[in-house]
Amino acid sequence: MRFILPVIACLLAAYPLFHLLVSAGNALSSVSRTPVPKEPASAKADGDNSFRLARELLSSSAFDGNRYRAGRPDGSTIYYAINPELQERVRKVMAENRVPYGVFVAVEPKTGRILAIAAHSESDAAWEAQAPYNLYPMASLFKIVTAAAALEQRKVTPETVMPFRGRLTSENPRYWEAGPRHGNQEMDLTTAMGKSVNPVFGRLASNVGKEGILSGMERFGFNQSLLPGEPILSSCGSTPQDDADLKRLGAGLCKEVKVSPLYAALMMAAVANKGVMLQPQLASEIRGSEGKLLYSGEPRQVRRVVSPETADQLSKMMSTTVSQGTSRKVFRDRRGRPKLAAVDIAAKTGSITGIDPPGHYSWFAAYAPINDPQIALAALVINGAKWRIKASLLGEQALEAFFR
Repeated sequence: MRFILPVIACLLAAYPLFHLLVSAGNALSSVSRTPVPKEPASAKADGDNSFRLARELLSSSAFDGNRYRAGRPDGSTIYYAINPELQERVRKVMAENRVPYGVFVAVEPKTGRILAIAAHSESDAAWEAQAPYNLYPMASLFKIVTAAAALEQRKVTPETVMPFRGRLTSENPRYWEAGPRHGNQEMDLTTAMGKSVNPVFGRLASNVGKEGILSGMERFGFNQSLLPGEPILSSCGSTPQDDADLKRLGAGLCKEVKVSPLYAALMMAAVANKGVMLQPQLASEIRGSEGKLLYSGEPRQVRRVVSPETADQLSKMMSTTVSQGTSRKVFRDRRGRPKLAAVDIAAKTGSITGIDPPGHYSWFAAYAPINDPQIALAALVINGAKWRIKASLLGEQALEAFFR
């Protein structure tokens, strides 16, 4: 007992020191398990979300004498890639002509930078903010997809001549087939693209086949989420049920095939860029409150839509739209002289009725110059019973402002 009692006494005396050491050890262990606070997301977050951030502040941006910019709540500043002269010209044209609904988007093909993005409505100001990103019937712009699918299969060349029957604007495939007797018409694909001939591209789609057309749509990104995180709705298309449906689809008569003006501009930019689609960039740079560069737009490839050879062939086919096709008149003055004689333009028009919003839809998509593309654009004007202007006039005014 006389040995045990001293031991117990020592243990009791040492307990406070032991408890202190254990507590300190637990505290150190707790500190080591506590996550180290991460630095605030800055440059990388702004880079990944630059389009969204720029889009949210676009309406509050101001022109500083050199470029558009907008301040963020955190003190940073967004500088836009927008071309001021181009932006103001398209806004002015839509406002002065009091278009019921109008949208315009322009892209720099080699970088993906947004050179202009504007919308106007005489009756629905709330519609304007989302207008460049909403989906609308694609109309004859789809003929580009039809031609691309056929060219990729090596089934045709721009010089291929197609026999057909029916009016150039016929919407009934029953009358398009060439018969064994006299009465057929003939037209090469380059001329037919410029004049937007429905029977030719309907028959071309039938020759390419259902799977070929669907494959072409897939390459252009239909029914896919191509730009995650961006406010761009996926282009949508339908599957033809029979040969008549396939022909209507190929001619651009299917109202279920829809595209946004922004994506239409990106498609044209991709063809202009030898078939490579780049991610759109609305902000050229973002700087912190002290001027530190947080984001600087760099070209980023999204996908290849066609081969370089096919892109060149499409350029040739679309070159006739302005020179001798559906937009010939608007690109000439009263004496018949070309307004932009020094600029070679590849373009496509489209025309169809729609319901959201209701009216007649007029499309114009283009890029120029063909040999060294500096701008690709898509214009959409929706008119009521009383027409204001066609989209081709808006496109012509934009190109005039850009090149002059």
